[in-house]
Amino acid sequence: MTDFDTCAVTLHLSAMRQTMAGEGDSQRIAGGLIPGSPGVPAFSLFAPAPSAIPVLIAVPHAGRAYTGSLLERMRNPASAALKLEDRYVDRLAECVARATGATLLVANAPRAMVDLNRAADDVDWEMFGRKDADPGCYSPSRRSRSGLGLIPRRLPGIGELWKRRHEEADLAALIAGVHEPYHVCLAETLAALRERWGAALLLDLHSMPSLVLRGGQPAPEFVLGDRFGASCHGGLVAAAFAFFAETRRPAAHNRPYAGGYVLERHAAPAKGIHALQIEVDRASYLDSHLTELGRGFAQTTALLTDLVRRLAAQVAELAQGSAAGDWAEAAE
Repeated sequence: MTDFDTCAVTLHLSAMRQTMAGEGDSQRIAGGLIPGSPGVPAFSLFAPAPSAIPVLIAVPHAGRAYTGSLLERMRNPASAALKLEDRYVDRLAECVARATGATLLVANAPRAMVDLNRAADDVDWEMFGRKDADPGCYSPSRRSRSGLGLIPRRLPGIGELWKRRHEEADLAALIAGVHEPYHVCLAETLAALRERWGAALLLDLHSMPSLVLRGGQPAPEFVLGDRFGASCHGGLVAAAFAFFAETRRPAAHNRPYAGGYVLERHAAPAKGIHALQIEVDRASYLDSHLTELGRGFAQTTALLTDLVRRLAAQVAELAQGSAAGDWAEAAE
């Protein structure tokens, strides 16, 4: 990234808060640590101070800080990395945050290294030479068993991603240096926004391959996920779909993407913290090869900027209309 780059690496959130305190009107924070890359933060946070709107845009899957050891262990690093990444969706988020004043959290660690939208115990232990996980500590999900757990194992069209087994010590370092600091930062940032505004909205931004036409209807360019109503106030979801209808951009709800671990861990509508996952068709902002920014980038940025402004106003209105003790009722 460019304007949102930070100049210091901090390993703990206490050190991050010291960095925040000295920034004046804006807070630029580097957090976590990528194992094997001294001086490279696991994530970067840009937070206007005070916050301009009650919205945090998070980008967990666009990291491109590949270490030499990671690339050496991968069977097909170029093709696998491209398929795993939400290619350049962080560039979209950067422009939208700058235009709207939204807080922005971007993972620098690549998804091939660790998937921040998976639980820390969502591990395929066969990748580490174990036949079974310790039932007292781990319970792998269907995603992990299919090859897309905390550390991705295989991809359609590519197959197995790794040349050899992983070491458990490396996994522990990734959880301690990347995964947990990212989620603690995300939780604290949302709490600070709610404290200031009375409510907060997390927009977990992703990109997706183009979907196929169904029933003669246009393929969705956007998919909004709210865990089937569990992660976000219905009025915010309705406002988002009204926006897409007004702009004549086809959008889908929860299918095929309903949201993952990020929403499960951080959404708490009854407490005023709402979360939506937004999937953007890569063809809408990348070139025909889906490798570099394309002609649609500016238009997609403008569209998402208007959407964020619309949702920010709705969140502020929702907070003003709900007393602190009424969140449970409002969430219904």
